Order: sequence, then C-alpha cells, then structure tokens
Amino acid sequence: MEVFVVYLVSALALLLASPRLIHIFQLESYKQPQLFLRLKEDRSIARRRLALMGRAVGIQVAVYIVLLVVSTVLDLAIGTRLPLMLENLLLVSPDVLSPLAFAAVLFADWLHWRRQPSKKPLVVTARVKRLLAALAVVLLLLFLVVYGATVGLAVVSRTGISFTVMYLLLFATEALALAGLPRFLALAAKFASPMEKAVQRWYLGDAKKRLAARPDLIRVGITGSFGKTSVKVILATILGEKYNTLATPASYNTPMGLTRVVREQLKPEHEVLIAEMGARHIGDIAELCALIKPKYGLITSVGAQHLETFFTIENVAKTKYELVDALPNDGMAFLPQDDGLCLGLYRKTRKPKMLFGLDAPHGEKLSMTARDISHGPEGSRFLLVGPDGRSIPCRTRLLGLHNIQNILGAAAVAHALGLTLEQIAAGIGRAQPVEHRLQLIESGNGVAVIDDAFNSNPAGCRAALAVLKDFPGRKIIVTPGLVELGSAEDAENEGFGRAMAEVVDIAILVARNGEAMRRGLLAAGFDESSIVMAPRLSDATAVLGQLTRAGDTVLFENDLPDHYEG
Repeated sequence: MEVFVVYLVSALALLLASPRLIHIFQLESYKQPQLFLRLKEDRSIARRRLALMGRAVGIQVAVYIVLLVVSTVLDLAIGTRLPLMLENLLLVSPDVLSPLAFAAVLFADWLHWRRQPSKKPLVVTARVKRLLAALAVVLLLLFLVVYGATVGLAVVSRTGISFTVMYLLLFATEALALAGLPRFLALAAKFASPMEKAVQRWYLGDAKKRLAARPDLIRVGITGSFGKTSVKVILATILGEKYNTLATPASYNTPMGLTRVVREQLKPEHEVLIAEMGARHIGDIAELCALIKPKYGLITSVGAQHLETFFTIENVAKTKYELVDALPNDGMAFLPQDDGLCLGLYRKTRKPKMLFGLDAPHGEKLSMTARDISHGPEGSRFLLVGPDGRSIPCRTRLLGLHNIQNILGAAAVAHALGLTLEQIAAGIGRAQPVEHRLQLIESGNGVAVIDDAFNSNPAGCRAALAVLKDFPGRKIIVTPGLVELGSAEDAENEGFGRAMAEVVDIAILVARNGEAMRRGLLAAGFDESSIVMAPRLSDATAVLGQLTRAGDTVLFENDLPDHYEG
C-alpha cells in the first residue's frame, strides 16, 4: 500500500510540469500539430524539459538512497532500543520523502514559470481545467499499469520484489512521463475532445441565438496579417463619438473567444460590435463570419504571416478575403491601397467597397487618405481627407506611417457609419497607443523607449525602423527578429538586418534568428563591434542596462513569443 501511495503522489506531482506545455497548447489554439511543431522548432523547450527530468529524478534517487542508508544504519546500530514509532518513521522515510522531493522540484519549476513575464499568460479557462483533469487520469493510468506490473511480477516470482527494485521502476516511469509529457497531453486532449466539441457546440449555439435576437446590432469584422488589433482599438475609440460600441478585448479573435465576448459582454445598450478575426488556416475567417455575420468588413493587410500553416501568401489572401465573401450584398468592404495583394482584392470585389491609403493607385480613387504627415516623439499630425475631398487637421499620439494607414481604415468605416469628419478627428485625438505596438514609454532616466514588442511582420518592422529614424540621439534596437515565417524566415531576417544597418547605432540580437540578422547587418557594412548577440531576452535586457545613456532611443522590436521565452 505504501508503494501504491508513492506512485499516486508521483503521478499527481507531474501535473506541476504540465502548465508550460498547456500554455503553448493554448497559444496554438489547442491544435496538436502546431504544439509539436513549436516544440520541435524551439530546442530550448526540449533542453529545459530534459534538465528538469534529470534534476527531478536525480534528486529523488539521491534522497531515496541517503535516507535508506541512514535508516538502515540506525536500525542496525540501535535496533529495538528505538521507540517503535521512531523506528517505523526511519524505515518508511524513503517512501515518504522520495516522492515529496520529486514534487518539490516540480513545484519549484512551476513557481519559476509563474514568475516569468508573458505577453499572453496562460488563461485558466474551464477548458484548461478539463484538460488538466484528463491529463491527471492519463498519468494515473500510466502509474497504475506500472504498479500493477510490479505487483504481478512479485506474485509470479513468489519471492517478492524488493522496495529498491520497485522504486527503480518508479524512477524510470517518472522519467518516461516527464520526457513524454507532450504526448500524454495530446492523448489527454484526444480523450477530452468529444466533451470539448459538445461544450463548444452549446456555447456557439447560445452565442448565435443571442446575436440573432439583435438584428439592430451593427457588426464590423476586422482581419489582416497585421494591424487588426490596432485598427480595432482605433475604430472603437472613433465610433465612441456617436455609438455605444463593444470591441472584442485583447486578442479574442477565435471562435470560442468571440463566443465568450458575445455571451458575457454584449449588452442590450450596445449599438456596434467590432469583432477582430484571426486565422492560421484556410476557412478560419469563414467560420468566424458564420458566427458574427458582419455587415461591414475591413482587411488591414495581407502579408507573410503564419506561413508554416498557410504555406503560401496566396492562401493568406484567400483566407482574409473570406471576410468579404461573407458580407451581405448591402454591406461594405474596406481595403487598403498597398500596390499589391490588397489592391488586387479590392479590384475584384463587386460589393460596395472603399479604398483607403496614403497614395492613390493608377486608375483608382481613395475614399479616405491623409496629407501633410509629420511625426516625432510627441506623436503624429496630418490632414485627413474624406471621400468628398473635404479635409480636417488631426493629431494623434500614435507613431508611424503604418498607424496613419490604420487610422485611415478606421476613419473609412466610421464615415460609412455616419460620423462626421469632426467626430472622426475628435476620436482620432483620443486614440491611445495599443500596448506593445509602437508604444512610447517614458523611462525616467532620459532614455526614450519605443515598445513594439507585439509586432512580428516584415512590413511592421520596417515601419518601426522608419519611426526610430526620426528620433534624436543614439538608436538601439533589441529584437529576436521575425518568427513563424516558415521557409522564408532566414531570408526575411537577413533583410531585416540590412534594413537595421541604415538606422540603428547598436543592434542587440536575441535567440535563434540572431545569426541571420547579423549576416544582414554585416552585409550592409554595419560595424561588427556594435552587434551584441544575446541568447535570451533577459540577457539582452542586462546588456542594455550597461549600454544606454541619457538621450538614447531604444526600440524593442518583436519581443519573443511566449513559447520562446520564459
């Protein structure tokens, strides 16, 4: 019975090692192929798990051996002179303390993970709780099978098996479970899948009923490879001049995320619902549109994002255009002038549409544009020009030409919904930078900090460099480069390095893409002594503290995704 309890404690203790993996699983929308692809790509996760396995099992074995030796020596030296209770305590101490040592190591690792900063922390939803319960069952079954096998072996041998042999089997099982935890998590997710699908169907059905009961609700869908969160926030601020508006919070851009917003946050007084729509696979936007049924749809951009799942940029464009396909005939599509894929999507659209941007393409007229743009540490100024040619001066705290483009998209939608240019300009003036998206931060020590940590696309990175170029003093960039670009990742990071060389004075390059960016910098003639290679973001931050001085400007460009850092 004692050994059974030890096996039980060890199985449950392993749950402390699972939140890291569940966090990645959640970030990858609970898709198993993406979970294993991320684990395969990021060797640091495998190394960390291997080190944890060695530490946890090694300390447990050491504790067991030491306590077993001590209790045996004391038993032989003192014998029956020991009080019976103390003698029993010494004899069972390996049984008690060995699995507790295992649990303590896993608990310490869990605490370390909890303290790590994260752009998107693990959200302990009901689904996460069900997944943990399913994983607990899988691990318990594994340890019960091993325990049953040892008992069966003892019966067959008739001579019994020593506690030491049983514990060696336990240690081997613990090592196997730690090493194979991703597989056991995937198995648990498969077991829980029927229940999850049933729960999701119910929630989705309930959300659809709630939306069907609101035919008066103005619904706007926003998608794009980048810029959709910024446009959503800007649009919500502008529409606030006339409408009671609900915008999906943070990055709630999945079917269950939008479902949760509809069920928990949509109130009778809301007049407009703005839904951010994310995608990693063909058909994802169509699925979201089937839920929200938007009348107005805005595509912010089409670019090289999530190519590891889309494979080609044409698939990206096809998926984003699912939003336009879903609009009713009396709806309206809003697309940016980009001299590329978005302009092509605009030209093929036969539904009511508006084109926005900074430069009118040949043969087309911009419905919303801007002139006389200037920007600096205080923000940006420009002249907003509407569909009828009327203009109005605007001022905003947002930085960069791409944010002006985002503002134009939001302004186009607002104009279509009946706001005047004066109302739109007032809303633009109230718009605040989205956290971690070209957010200007006062450091308090004379160093200007531009936080663009959420950015992760080639166009956005170059736009950030254009903003940095207009700032005074030495210019320092801290970046891990571009990720999730599939086979194009290496070439894109070399190109990013060449672009950096034209703007920055010091480049601090983080993690796996550092070498590709370094090649690009050197190819552009950048001073090698001004390049700092840092294995982790924490190392880069430490170096930065030693390098900066008053008057410098530091750009944090594309912080590491959560599953790469911490």
